Amino acid sequence: MIAEARYAAISSALLRDKRVSRREGRGFGSSGLWANGKLFALRSSNGEFVVKLPRARVDALVASRVGTQFDPGHGRLMKEWLAISTGTASRLLALAREALDYAGVSASARTARRPTR
Repeated sequence: MIAEARYAAISSALLRDKRVSRREGRGFGSSGLWANGKLFALRSSNGEFVVKLPRARVDALVASRVGTQFDPGHGRLMKEWLAISTGTASRLLALAREALDYAGVSASARTARRPTR
C-alpha cells in the first residue's frame, strides 16, 4: 500500500508542471492527476499507486514484478494501467513522469491523426 503522504508528495512534485492538474469528484480517477485531458496517475481505493503506460511497458514491468495490471474492482484487468503496491518515492515519481510523457504523446498523436477540414 502506498501511503497517502507519499502520494501527496508525488502529486505535489508533478503539479509543478503546468500541463498537470488534479480534478475533484467521484468515480474512477476523480482525484487523480490529469494532463492533456487524460488521466495518467492516481491512488486507488486499495492504496495502490496506479499509472497509465503503453501496454508493452506495463507487460515488461509486470514481468519484472514492479507491479500488476490494474483491476478497478470489476474483475477486468486494464492492460495499459500498472498498479504498484510498494516502491521508493523516486521510483514512483519516475513512473509517474513516464506516464505524464505518455499522456502527452497520446494526446498529440490523436490530434495529429485528425483530418483537417
